[in-house]
Amino acid sequence: MTEMEKQAAKLDRISNLPWDVLDTILVNLPLREAARTSILSSKWRYKWTGLSQLVFDDKCFSSSLSMEERWGEIMKIIHMVQSYHSGPIEKFKLAAYCSPNFSDLEEWIQYLMDKGIKELILQDFGFVKRFKLPCGIFSCPQLTCLELYGCVFKLPSTFKGFHCLKSLQLTQVSIISDILESLIRNCPILERLTLLNIDHLASVRIHNSSLKYLKIDSEFEDINLENSVNLDSVDIRMIPMYGGIITRNNEQSNSCNFDRVFGCLYDIKRLTLSCHFLQWLAGDQVQERLPIVLNRLLFLDLKEVTLSNFKEVMVSLSIVKSCPNLEELVITVVQSNGSRPAMDCFTGLCLCGFMFHKLKVVRIRGIIGTRTELEFIKVVLTLSPQLESIIIVNYLGDRIPESLLLEVDRASEHVKIISLAL
Repeated sequence: MTEMEKQAAKLDRISNLPWDVLDTILVNLPLREAARTSILSSKWRYKWTGLSQLVFDDKCFSSSLSMEERWGEIMKIIHMVQSYHSGPIEKFKLAAYCSPNFSDLEEWIQYLMDKGIKELILQDFGFVKRFKLPCGIFSCPQLTCLELYGCVFKLPSTFKGFHCLKSLQLTQVSIISDILESLIRNCPILERLTLLNIDHLASVRIHNSSLKYLKIDSEFEDINLENSVNLDSVDIRMIPMYGGIITRNNEQSNSCNFDRVFGCLYDIKRLTLSCHFLQWLAGDQVQERLPIVLNRLLFLDLKEVTLSNFKEVMVSLSIVKSCPNLEELVITVVQSNGSRPAMDCFTGLCLCGFMFHKLKVVRIRGIIGTRTELEFIKVVLTLSPQLESIIIVNYLGDRIPESLLLEVDRASEHVKIISLAL
């Protein structure tokens, strides 16, 4: 080596770093920028193809490319990786809106299984047809994170479980209720579960004591959270099947809906529910309180609530009355006319001596100024001695005049009333 080459080698300290250090540097760059390091020198020409993490997102491509062209560019990179990659691939994320070829995608997933993939994330393709998952994915013991989009999910008879899986998200996936239940049972350390727009999911039965976070935004008829005792955060948005009609099955007639949802939520701190799910909870009768006291619940978000709907109001109040330590309440209401039964519920809340002892922040969205809405706001002000702020948002017109609430008795001397219009 000449003296000049020796000096150059001393100056090029980055190229001589251990590969694990270089990999850490490159995986923190967008994939497009990591690939551009190939022009630095002959040493760098193929370094980027050995990355342990590959993330394809919109930053990788020009916005002018069509979905088919994007997939073509992705396949060019995939072929380069297959030709020159050595070592493991721990993470693969496909979050670029594209139109993949099914056979190419299945072959690539199988390649990732052979590479010891730990995090496999597929998001938002530009097609409706469901593709079949390679069987190899079910014998991949090291998976810790699995997010699947647009596939048909069937468990092979040889499936023994995902024993390292901590996070599972299924979006627009075709899976039947029994298979979903079996899958969740066989993930012994699963902590996060997200189900979005699942195809024809009749019943959601979740039995997993390690689960801490649950989000469901999908069509379904029935739900049971039995034995999911460590849930910390629950977000359920129910989309009714069969044209919007909420049906009841045999299992529902044998036990109260409240019991099967809230019966074991001892540690829950955050809860988000939508209107159709509130109607489902009500069933044929509404309990005054939940079957358990949600002592640890600090945040409650009730979405799309019709304040003139007696059952929705009763269910909402039964939940609120079971949360003695609630600190933040968010309610999004839909347009509704005045309702005497609903207003009687609010009056009854005052007469029974109930108080929001710990409530500090209230956000009420979608208000248009109906009598029922104003009655609810007055009740909150009257029963909340620790209230710091109440934020009222009107989506359709002018903000609600604060003068309407100035003469209302307030349990808190320091509450700020903020009225907004969006």
